[in-house]
Amino acid sequence: MKPELAQEKSYTIDDIYSLPDGSRAELIDGQIYYMAPPSTKHQRILSFLHLEIGNHIRSKIGACEVFPAPFAVFLFADESKYLEPDISVVCDKNKLNDRGCI
Repeated sequence: MKPELAQEKSYTIDDIYSLPDGSRAELIDGQIYYMAPPSTKHQRILSFLHLEIGNHIRSKIGACEVFPAPFAVFLFADESKYLEPDISVVCDKNKLNDRGCI
């Protein structure tokens, strides 16, 4: 008789939203990937890019919006893939809802 292999738990978006406040994680193929806090250097670069991209959009009177992390991006409507990119530029307002971008 062969021993049964332990099955990995498949996580959902509800598990992501159940994490303690301040936890940063992404959901990919049913697995949660925790993210370490970003470094000061990383945050400086992110702040610079966010400002520059936002100013460029504004100067061109563009309709796009720029969102720095943490900002939820759902790659599929079924919410099976949840990411928090460092910067998201969204030009289709129909992809935005109260939870982020789909």
